[in-house]
Amino acid sequence: MKKKVIPVIAAIVLIIIVILFILLGKLIEKYTPSKEHEELSEYYQMSQPDDVALILNNEVLPAQGRMIDGYVYLDFNTVHDLINDRFYWDTNENKLLYTTATDLISADAESTTYYVTKNAVNSDHIIVKVDAATAYIALDFVKQYSDISYTVYESPNRVVLTNAWGDYTVASTKKDTELRYQGGIKSPILADIAKGTALTVLEPDETWTKVASADGVIGYVKSKTLGSTSTETLVSDYIPESFSHIKKDFRISMGWHQVTNNTANSNVANVISSTKGMNVISPTWFYLKDTNGGIGSLASSDYVNYCHQNGIEVWALVSNFGARDQGLENPSTTEVLTYTSRRENLINNLISAAIQYNLDGINVDFESLDPAVGDSYIQFIRELSLKCANNGIVLSVDNYPPTAYTAFYNRAEQAMFADYVILMGYDEHYVGSEEAGSVASIGFVRQGVADTLQEVPADQLILGIPFYTRVWSETPVSEDGAAISDTENTSDSYTLFELDCYSASMKETQNLISANGAVPVWSDDCAQYYVEYINGGVTYKIWVEDSASLEEKLKVLQESQLAGGAFWKLTLEDPTVWDTIIKYIN
Repeated sequence: MKKKVIPVIAAIVLIIIVILFILLGKLIEKYTPSKEHEELSEYYQMSQPDDVALILNNEVLPAQGRMIDGYVYLDFNTVHDLINDRFYWDTNENKLLYTTATDLISADAESTTYYVTKNAVNSDHIIVKVDAATAYIALDFVKQYSDISYTVYESPNRVVLTNAWGDYTVASTKKDTELRYQGGIKSPILADIAKGTALTVLEPDETWTKVASADGVIGYVKSKTLGSTSTETLVSDYIPESFSHIKKDFRISMGWHQVTNNTANSNVANVISSTKGMNVISPTWFYLKDTNGGIGSLASSDYVNYCHQNGIEVWALVSNFGARDQGLENPSTTEVLTYTSRRENLINNLISAAIQYNLDGINVDFESLDPAVGDSYIQFIRELSLKCANNGIVLSVDNYPPTAYTAFYNRAEQAMFADYVILMGYDEHYVGSEEAGSVASIGFVRQGVADTLQEVPADQLILGIPFYTRVWSETPVSEDGAAISDTENTSDSYTLFELDCYSASMKETQNLISANGAVPVWSDDCAQYYVEYINGGVTYKIWVEDSASLEEKLKVLQESQLAGGAFWKLTLEDPTVWDTIIKYIN
């Protein structure tokens, strides 16, 4: 019996020993660091032989650069979006542009020559390479105009770029260690790190710390392998450009003069005679006439001479919708702005007209632009500013109040190149608004000024103020949309109505109020008088623009120490408002 038990016991012991060895093996495997190395080309997700990995401010970018004939090239979107958005790529004419404070830099695709305004500069390599879908710019060319430093590494090809300057936390390794893809001993090794290697600390942790090596490898090391941390300050050696502007030694008091035909020019004496203290007039003379950059013009030398004789500068307005005032079809603004040659034609036409008519300035009023044309619009402002500056012409640009939708107007960049930025502080409620309301309540104006000052210096910002009022009408309608007559409207209130409005001058507004026996009531919320009355079953609502409302807006101008005010439009004002205006704009 004992002889039979012994083999069984021996088998059981053997099984236990095997199990223990298996468990021990698994335990050893669990706690033994992996020696697996991940290829950096895989880590950087490089798929083509000429790929160059890009590491910007200790972050691996999803985009790849290219190594061409020994030079590193970056795709345009990476350059524009992450390094320097002043670079402009014309996809229609395959031309790269960069605008400095004094020059327009241009380079044609596949060319080793670029131009600084009209002066040719030769390079020993191509500036811009183009494939079917992408433009690539030589990195050393980008560096010429950008606040960036970079170092190129090999095996695999990669570039470590920096444009975020300031303090970084660094620590050196206390012993040889491994830089792993993720925190954990089983994660693949990206690099073997020697004792004393300085690493940038990105995310400190008790066990595993995320770090970046100087050559652009980002991963994790055991926290205990790092020595004490210190601060390293990265300082740029880039010298930023200095932008100059034509600034008047007086506060601007500008009136827009809507001119839709040559006859209107002859009325300038009457228009000016009603004003006080106005030192700039902006006639709406120029407009896009075609998609090649041609302009229509209503300019008049006699008009300019008369204004100059009366101490008033002329900043003629150019619009992208003025053709409709001439009964013409408006050309596509996009078709003009997105072609370098067409922008150049437009600019040359404007400068030529400004010189011909002895204009003091040009006022750009391009409205309702497609966000997709934003970069081209800003490039137009840059290019126009250079030629204005060279000819002593003041450049001002009209703008909506800042919103997320209008961010592409890039007021900060406008302020770098243009002399003045004008905030159109009106049309808070407009034709097509869902509800009746003020043209420019004080809250709307204050917010517009505050938001614009986030982008534009106060001494370049001019506040646009309305001389007009919108008269709102609410006409009762039945559920089927049919109008309800006055006799049918027996209810004191109704919920269904047709909303409409029209613009009225200050005098017309006062006449309406008097004719209907309405009593204006001051609204502190809007800082203007509010009027409501019923006529023929229709309810009329008016938020009145007059001397009282203008004064509240002018106080904002004065409190914020803005460069001046601009008024839309001349002839709509009550002449007495100028007595109020000159109290704030001398």
